Amino acid sequence: MLETAIILGSFIFFTALVGFITWLITRKDDHGSSAGYFLAGRTLTGGYIAGSLMLTNLSTEQLVGLNGAAFKDGICVMAWEVLAGASLVVMALYFLPRYLKSGIATVPEFLEERFGDSTRAITSLIFIVAYAGILLPIILYTGATGLTGILDVKGILGIERPDVAASAPAEAMGTADYAILWGAVWMIGIIGSLYAIFGGLRTVAVSDTLNGFGLLIGGFLILFFGLNAINSESIFQAVEELYVANPEKFNSLGGPESSVPFSTLFTGVLLLNLFYWCTNQQIIQRTFGASSLKEGQKGVLLAGVLKILAPLILVIPGLIAFHLYGSTIANDKAYGTLVSDVLPTWLAGFFAAVMVGAILSSFNSALNSTATLFSLGVYKQMLHPDATDKRVIFAGKIFATILAVFSMSIAPLLAGQESIFGYLQKMNGLYFIPIFSVVLVGMLSKRAPKIAADIALTVGFTAIAIFYFVIQPRTADAAIDLNQPFYDFHFLGLMFALLVGFQLLMARVSPRETPYEQKDAGAVDMTSWPLAKPLGISLIVVVFGIYGFFACINTIFPVTSAESAEARAAQVD
Repeated sequence: MLETAIILGSFIFFTALVGFITWLITRKDDHGSSAGYFLAGRTLTGGYIAGSLMLTNLSTEQLVGLNGAAFKDGICVMAWEVLAGASLVVMALYFLPRYLKSGIATVPEFLEERFGDSTRAITSLIFIVAYAGILLPIILYTGATGLTGILDVKGILGIERPDVAASAPAEAMGTADYAILWGAVWMIGIIGSLYAIFGGLRTVAVSDTLNGFGLLIGGFLILFFGLNAINSESIFQAVEELYVANPEKFNSLGGPESSVPFSTLFTGVLLLNLFYWCTNQQIIQRTFGASSLKEGQKGVLLAGVLKILAPLILVIPGLIAFHLYGSTIANDKAYGTLVSDVLPTWLAGFFAAVMVGAILSSFNSALNSTATLFSLGVYKQMLHPDATDKRVIFAGKIFATILAVFSMSIAPLLAGQESIFGYLQKMNGLYFIPIFSVVLVGMLSKRAPKIAADIALTVGFTAIAIFYFVIQPRTADAAIDLNQPFYDFHFLGLMFALLVGFQLLMARVSPRETPYEQKDAGAVDMTSWPLAKPLGISLIVVVFGIYGFFACINTIFPVTSAESAEARAAQVD
């Protein structure tokens, strides 16, 4: 009973503390203008941008999903984190200066300036549908299942654990399980909505930064206690034991059967990384609120440094779990089991609060971005061009409220999905590739016409949907396997090349009448950070160095099969 009180008390305390500090910092902010509400008044500095970027990215899908992938495939899954460091360099040095020069609040707004209003409308609708129907419900569902597991809500309520998993179909779940799931979803949704709807972007960014600090502490604590479970005498000896017992898990070059085959790093995986960090509205909106290009580049590149270090908390715990449990648990249960076993009781509430912060960050950022897209891209552009800032913000709050209630209502229904993480990845591919191809061509070509961008968006989205939902099921029925990540990622790379090639061809066959010339909106100081290029180049060198080291690690530190078997046997004993 005392342990339960400690866990719940620390959880409530740390969650409330973040909310209070966020209110204290942002209570005097401008929430009455579009720039103040949607762009934090263009006052965000590098630290807030980096913290918000990191925590918006980190959530239960990352902590549970990526560590589960590492449990199965080894360190090669670090591609999603390490390559992000290089993608953020591209964002800081190439994309961000162009975004800030235009003084935009959304990616579709940039496309309107470059191509026209129809391109903005199509992109806004694609983003809104994707976030509303896919991203928000999944964040709520995975967050609720992760939180109830860490806090052991059933145990706290004195309910015996059922024989079915939390991810089982709704009809197979007990009444108590389903009620707890609904309660957790609505709790997370309501708290996240308060941040996003009533606070605006700066409130989201500040809370993200505070929670991000806590998440880093919590993540490294899990790493420390996990290594301590392997060898309590020395961290370095624990790392050595982990490597000697499982040398095959430390190869950065994923094989054809892994979730990240090495060849896909140069096609689909790279493109998804570039889209996510350079054109994904949910992620990059906080960079649009930078007080200057210098501060924006500082924040983005600092996030790049953190992403390179992220495998320490997003990959290594999965390897530790494999070492401790072997094949006795499922992949996606690896991280939760490790946390439950190695984290002291007095820290459980703190870590649960940190997890809630990560979940809330992803939810309120996606909700804020969707409201921004609707308010500026649909309400003001299409419905009421003469609307005042007050009406635009009010419309955004009403839309966000409706959207939050809708997401909270349908999120528990996802309990019937076979693989939530796999479902999310496929859905992302639908809109990642078409939008990224159009944004990139818009920056590279001065002659690409509006019609080419509109066709690329609609045809690209439709073609990928047909491949995913028509061609793949039929080939599976015919015993032809096109469902492996190898084919998915290479197909996305092929589609990207075709969409870019089509737009560039149209730029020659039917170019726009006058070449596009970007104008400086004068929104922020465009002086570049002097250390941006040196730090960016250094980050890319480090990325290649990390891959090279782990690709050759078995040669640098050879381990015989006998030594590996002996180490595994010693761990079992």
